[in-house]
Amino acid sequence: MQQGGGSETEVTWEDQQNINKFGRLNNRFHELEDEIKIAKESNDNLEDASNELILTDEEVVRFQIGEVFAHVPKDEVESRIEQMKEVTSQKLEKLEEEKESVLAQMAELKKILYAKFNDSINLEED
Repeated sequence: MQQGGGSETEVTWEDQQNINKFGRLNNRFHELEDEIKIAKESNDNLEDASNELILTDEEVVRFQIGEVFAHVPKDEVESRIEQMKEVTSQKLEKLEEEKESVLAQMAELKKILYAKFNDSINLEED
């Protein structure tokens, strides 16, 4: 039964696999965007902490370790914050690379699926 004057195109098993893969990639894309946002916020917070540490006159500062605040020498806190910033930056870089890879795969699948189904399929977000 044909509706709306659109043409009926048979969906093969391979087409369905491509549609499913596109859906999984789209979900991963949104997960990555959320993870990137969190990593950027964490990086900004670490940068703010580092700047505040520069301004303090105290030699021993409170540093949160898990749920507890400990009194730690300022130099040690500075090195810990720098290590944490480096780890967060590397994580952010990996997430950005994965996001680019996912976008490239999605673009390739869009080409394949739109070539076959034209206007019969909508892969764009509203």
